[in-house]
Amino acid sequence: MTDNAELIDAFRQEAADLLDALEAALLDLEKAPQNRDLIDTAFRALHTIKGSGAMFGFDQVAAFTHDFESAFDKLRKGTAQPSADLVAVALTAKDYIRALIKNPDSTDAIIGASILADLKQAIEADRTDIVQIEQNGSAPVATSRGWSIDIAFAASSLRNGANPLAMLDELRELGACVATPILDDLPDLPALDPETLFLKWRVELASECAAEAIEDIFIFVRDEMTLQLAPVVEGRESTRASVEAPPQELTLDSAPHVAGETARAHVATAAVGPESATLASDEHRRDGAERRQASRRAEDKSAQTMRVSAERLDQLMDRVGELVIAQARLSQIAASSADLATKAIAEEIERLAAALRDTTMGARMVPIGSLFGRFRRLVHDLSRDLGKPVEFVALGEETELDKTVIERLADPLVHLIRNAIDHGIEEPARRAASGKPAQGRIELSASHVGAQVFICVSDNGAGLDTARIRAKAEEQGLVAPGAALSEQEIHQFLFHPGFSTAKSISALSGRGVGMDVVKQTIESMRGSIDISTKAGEGARITLRLPLTLAIIEGLLVRVGAERYVIPLAAVEECVELSHADQEASRERSFLNIRGELVPYIRLRDMFRADGEPDRHQKVIVTSTGDMRLGLVVDQIIGSHQTVIKSLSKLHANVAMFSGATILGDGGAALILDVAQLLSMGQSQADANLSEAA
Repeated sequence: MTDNAELIDAFRQEAADLLDALEAALLDLEKAPQNRDLIDTAFRALHTIKGSGAMFGFDQVAAFTHDFESAFDKLRKGTAQPSADLVAVALTAKDYIRALIKNPDSTDAIIGASILADLKQAIEADRTDIVQIEQNGSAPVATSRGWSIDIAFAASSLRNGANPLAMLDELRELGACVATPILDDLPDLPALDPETLFLKWRVELASECAAEAIEDIFIFVRDEMTLQLAPVVEGRESTRASVEAPPQELTLDSAPHVAGETARAHVATAAVGPESATLASDEHRRDGAERRQASRRAEDKSAQTMRVSAERLDQLMDRVGELVIAQARLSQIAASSADLATKAIAEEIERLAAALRDTTMGARMVPIGSLFGRFRRLVHDLSRDLGKPVEFVALGEETELDKTVIERLADPLVHLIRNAIDHGIEEPARRAASGKPAQGRIELSASHVGAQVFICVSDNGAGLDTARIRAKAEEQGLVAPGAALSEQEIHQFLFHPGFSTAKSISALSGRGVGMDVVKQTIESMRGSIDISTKAGEGARITLRLPLTLAIIEGLLVRVGAERYVIPLAAVEECVELSHADQEASRERSFLNIRGELVPYIRLRDMFRADGEPDRHQKVIVTSTGDMRLGLVVDQIIGSHQTVIKSLSKLHANVAMFSGATILGDGGAALILDVAQLLSMGQSQADANLSEAA
């Protein structure tokens, strides 16, 4: 029972990947309707889902996908052309397949029937006439009338799970056909093995389908069979017979698209005689062999990877975290020991633990392109619904990020992209009046900057209306009229709960819900948000995030009797707070570092530490974006591999801490949230400047 459940889970995961590939192909097909490779990619994805669905008992999936595939096959034959309406219906059909796979009982068959009806209507609206081959002179027109197919499965096919009769049934769905068994290899009854396949078949198929449609039926057993295809042309026999026939002149350029490359090769060979025909046939076979070898190389490459559940990776990360804590304890014991052997072992364990940590974290890193791909569909649908042509551009898709961060980023990016299209991108008429192209642009980019990842959402719309945002903030009592605020501070009101500048409520936005969720989610991941805008040119929102949420390099410090960890990625430098600076800063909390004033806060005062401060206090200069802040501590203990532990729900609202960690001696240390402290320090600095003025 467990094995069956695991197989079904594996099917669902494979189907999810195939549906993602199908969606990507459909979205690309709308921009490049003549790209045959995209049509083939979409068709193969459907064919694989249909076959696998039937194998694992998802009969509704197999039935619906079969009808979807049959309609889509008209694109492969060239009897219909892709259009925006067809792509839209096909995307809806893809969503229906996903719902069927997730929970077959959650959907109504009437919905599926309606989608298929819309799909058929979209196909019929884009039908094109089949091109025929015309002979030179007054000779009659020759058209492709079908295929002659020789099928020989491997003797072990039945034992490997193949079902030849089911594949022959699929051939019948392509058109009228006659299958004749070949009994030449059939042994006498005593030697007959029921698990060994001795039969071969010759099939005469009356269909104008492409050769690829036939090959796709046998896609799962191509390495265990021999499949020979020969087109049958009006007035001729198959390729095997036509090679012996007298040569006739046919125009290759007018070869029917529906007969595929094999038909073109046959028409060309018939025009030049038997010897050239043999050469062309050999060349075609070589091309087919090269394609199969390329396919096998791709399969071999994919076979080098394996699926591992996210739960197992999380468990592995937890074990590595415990190992790092134990290693820290061992290093602390070794440091106080005079035994050289103990010190050597501790150093070796530290080296191995660090390597294991890096390897495990690397296994958790996922290219952010896996997330960016989801938003192509979002932009496509919003563009269609709002009547705003929008181009979606993704940059830096190879940038890697912890899988946990990627999972939590999905919702914030959805809100940002929706707002950019709904509020940022203008209507086509308004863009034209401003001298802009009718098509808007949404750019989603990612890049590594030190130990952080910057994710930017930018548009070329109207930009943020700073005056209107301020007026709305004053109206809601968030700021006093006339208060001195920078543009960055005004823009931060967008993330206040319930804040919205929309003039009307729509299905997409206007209720002030969403942007506050974005800020909460980003800050919960120890990240920050920057906004830049220029009137008439668009806006840019930058999310600054740590590479991982599991283990970080930290700077261990002491304030009073307690120890704290500052993420090392946020640390710029460490300086000593001199006695003169301490005296001068009693009236102002600024430090002069190489001619630049840097505000600072005393963590002793903030945490109400007991006892007298150390005589030589240290300042940790931290930064996020363009903001810098000094944190005054009593002692810098040193760097520390920090395994992040979440705070309890009771302490979840304590903004200045992002988590806790266990130290080598078994004690606990809180991890400072630098972004929150920077915000507090900036507010304090502004207040001091206002008082001084």
